[in-house]
Amino acid sequence: MISASVTEIVQFYHLDPMNVVWHGNYVQFFENARCALLDKIDYNYPQMDESGFVWPIVDMRVKYVAPCRFGQEITITATLREYENRLKIDYLVTDAKTGQKLTKGFTIQVAVEKARGEMLYRSPDFFIEKMEALL
Repeated sequence: MISASVTEIVQFYHLDPMNVVWHGNYVQFFENARCALLDKIDYNYPQMDESGFVWPIVDMRVKYVAPCRFGQEITITATLREYENRLKIDYLVTDAKTGQKLTKGFTIQVAVEKARGEMLYRSPDFFIEKMEALL
């Protein structure tokens, strides 16, 4: 499958009162990696919009393995696992220097026809063809 990674340095504003990254900030980390992945397949949010489909997230899971701390350089990798019926993207957050696993998770997005607001139970044909050409 296709993957993309981004690197971040944990900032003070990412922290909670316990001096570790606040759990909600992992959603932003995942989003940054997801955008890098979507750029790689040339189907980021502007291309989705142009295609007449929106892809809302309908499910998300996060598993916190070890805390991220101030000043730590982390790598967030997004990997496309499924594309035929939905987009399932797996995420892995690791320490950029040691490779230690810190957090993992996934998101699921479904295709919704923008004009009618109707959810598809399968990814649009053009998207499946696009992915099969890349793989």
